[in-house]
Amino acid sequence: MERSGSWLRAMVVLTCLVAASGARELKVRSRAHKAIYNHTLATILVEYASAVYMSDLTELFSWTCPRCDGKTKGFEVIELIVDVQHCLQAYVGVAEDLNAMVIAFRGTQEHSIQNWVEDLYWKQLDINYPGMPGAMVHHGFYFAYHNTTIRPGILDAVTRAKDLYGDINVMVTGHSMGGAMASFCGLDLVVNHEARNVQVLTFGQPRIGNAVFASCYSDHVPNTIRITNGHDIVPHLPPYYSRFPQKTYHHFPREVWLYNIGFGSLVYQVEKVCDSSGEDPSCSRSVTGNSLADHLVYYGVGLMAETWGSCKIVKDARLKEYGGEDVKGNLMLSRNPSASTLRLPSDSDAKSNFS
Repeated sequence: MERSGSWLRAMVVLTCLVAASGARELKVRSRAHKAIYNHTLATILVEYASAVYMSDLTELFSWTCPRCDGKTKGFEVIELIVDVQHCLQAYVGVAEDLNAMVIAFRGTQEHSIQNWVEDLYWKQLDINYPGMPGAMVHHGFYFAYHNTTIRPGILDAVTRAKDLYGDINVMVTGHSMGGAMASFCGLDLVVNHEARNVQVLTFGQPRIGNAVFASCYSDHVPNTIRITNGHDIVPHLPPYYSRFPQKTYHHFPREVWLYNIGFGSLVYQVEKVCDSSGEDPSCSRSVTGNSLADHLVYYGVGLMAETWGSCKIVKDARLKEYGGEDVKGNLMLSRNPSASTLRLPSDSDAKSNFS
């Protein structure tokens, strides 16, 4: 079926539905949010979200890559997973400065980002989230986390780190589709693995479920921040239709919207903490999502691979002692964290690191 024909038919149906609908927007039901925006933490985690895009696995695993410095210096990777079949990549490690475990997911890479964004306009809610009646999610994002080699590698690393450090803080991050996977991971750790002290902070992530899912997610993982930047197109996708509250995609809270004000050399960035609805009309929804440039740079940090549209990876023989490939060519590299890297958590560590 031609995309142009599909577009015309979809617009006709949409126009009819809008005319027939007068429904109000659904509000996300959630308990009080623990998440308090912390600029410093956001600028640290964006560097972790950037590093996961690196294709040289030897440099990434040893944390010697060009992006493995600055605010993330001294980080120790304990698990690196590359699902070659689905072009996915993630790592788990321990950060002494944060006294936490960090989990980072790479954003979309399989096709050009332009094609991926175009496809998101057509995605529908198409799968029920287990154990949450009425909650529906995006099958592709759900599959990327739950039905690939990524999840087993993540859970193995989390178990090993907790065996050594106890119930340490867990920070999950990612950009774009990596943000969607990070959100499913945070929810998985809390709901299915009884993890505590889980924090999720993502950059430019798309919507992943409906309002029921957003409410359930917010109840389970209230310590969540979604950073959106200017006119970034991806947080506007899949589309949100306020007149179809039961069927449309709906962001979960809490959003922090970055936008510029001023003129010429007097331009500066505002960081607006949005309301608890997940769809604050005065935040990113107040502008048109039409910018790929705003999607690829957050806090001045590039969030992209060296080359788009490629699943290229680079590795050498030194990695063999840390793991290998399965029959499909997927890679899982593991090592035990240094016992001296983190201290055991105290009662004060149970408090949000977003505060």
